Amino acid sequence: MNAAAHLDALNRARPADLPALLASLSLVAPLLDAIPGVVFFVKDLEARYVLVNLTLAQRCGYEDVSELLGKTAEEVFPAPLGGAYAEQDRRVLREGLALDDQLELHLYAGRTPGWCLTRKLPLHDAQGRLMGMAGISHDLQAPAADHPAHAKVAEVDRYLREHYAQPLSVGELSQRVGLSVSQLERQCKRILRLTPQQLLHKARLDAASRLLARDLPVTEVALACGYTDHSAFSRQFRRLTGLSPRQYRDSLKPRLRLEETPA
Repeated sequence: MNAAAHLDALNRARPADLPALLASLSLVAPLLDAIPGVVFFVKDLEARYVLVNLTLAQRCGYEDVSELLGKTAEEVFPAPLGGAYAEQDRRVLREGLALDDQLELHLYAGRTPGWCLTRKLPLHDAQGRLMGMAGISHDLQAPAADHPAHAKVAEVDRYLREHYAQPLSVGELSQRVGLSVSQLERQCKRILRLTPQQLLHKARLDAASRLLARDLPVTEVALACGYTDHSAFSRQFRRLTGLSPRQYRDSLKPRLRLEETPA
């Protein structure tokens, strides 16, 4: 069973309460620690961590998972990112709705930007009462070179990264690599875990994050990255990162000041 399937199984099992769920998960916790590039966690109704894997603990600067327990995202991630993650948690708990395959920009070790796909879902007990939430994030990595459709998917990814500022359609991309729209969407999802449209958003926001670090005006960044107006860019950036372009720029300033400090 892969990690995403295990996340779904948490809700189908419907344990008596959150402690019972945590007791059952203790048997597979070592496996969750061993999955590379995957963050896993369970939170209570106050959005506090009650179970995490070692990957998440280490990215938050802790050597042991126990140091992260009882804390919220706001307490362990730098502002304003921590606040954005916490609000996302509260929305899942408040509305009782799952967050599926959300493409997100995170800051990793050394405050280096990186992309992941995040899924969060509310957890219910045997009586159907909300008892907490669980989440999983997969780091997005390069596709396996031996996959039969690798070359065509890699070509689409390369083309998007080089032409993100142009108006592009999935139909145009599919014609470029000799696949139907449905074939391209299926292969992109299978190999990169992203739809072609998500790949385009990723390419544009990769470029935007680099330009924002150079302190260019937000309007100029938006136009340079293929967005027709400032507000459309800001909405898309906030939807995928949880931050406005200006908030994201502010989150980079401590790292930029550190890099500019003479040794």
